[in-house]
Amino acid sequence: MMKKLLLSIGLITFLFSGYWIFETSTFAQGVVEDSKKYHTPIKEQIQDGDIIFQSSTSGQSLAIQLATHSKYSHVGIIYKIEEKWFVYEAVQPVKITPILEWITHGDDHHYVIKRIKNSDEILAPETLKKMKAVGQKFKGKNYDLYFEWSDEKIYCSELVWKIYKEGAGMEIGELQKLSEFDLTSPVVKKKLKERYGNNIPMREKVISPGAMFDSELLIEVVSK
Repeated sequence: MMKKLLLSIGLITFLFSGYWIFETSTFAQGVVEDSKKYHTPIKEQIQDGDIIFQSSTSGQSLAIQLATHSKYSHVGIIYKIEEKWFVYEAVQPVKITPILEWITHGDDHHYVIKRIKNSDEILAPETLKKMKAVGQKFKGKNYDLYFEWSDEKIYCSELVWKIYKEGAGMEIGELQKLSEFDLTSPVVKKKLKERYGNNIPMREKVISPGAMFDSELLIEVVSK
């Protein structure tokens, strides 16, 4: 009886181990294929200083989309560091993120990469170096939930806008006041109430991902 029991346990263990190896192998293969899918256009087409947009999956994303009438609620700037690609972004905190990881954080992994017109002339090595130096002062700073125009805390589009403004002398996207956005949606009203109570800073200067996306200074490079 004991011998039969041990044989049964051994058989179950063998079958389970085989299933686990198959599942792990299949999963690993899927990860590799996804990596290839995202990496191919990136490796061949992007450049240092490109700007990448996505529809964030954060809790405030829908409110931003409704208020700005834009699909895009998150943005970062692409850096090439030691032959590898990263996105410098303002989340919590401001940090550098491997580009493939950054893409997976977006809704349905969709993203659009845009570039400054005449970037070969404008983004000379010394300009890119200055831009990265400007961005470095924000590294590790907290994300600005209140979208204030200061350097104490910072939000995503503000980070990219200031890097280009201070590092390359370019304003990517039109600055607006909070009052200029569409604040009529119940989703937007709820988020404003959560953040500001009854003291909404309507005159606060803001740069949105949508305004940057629509800038005439940019051309589209990749859309996936």
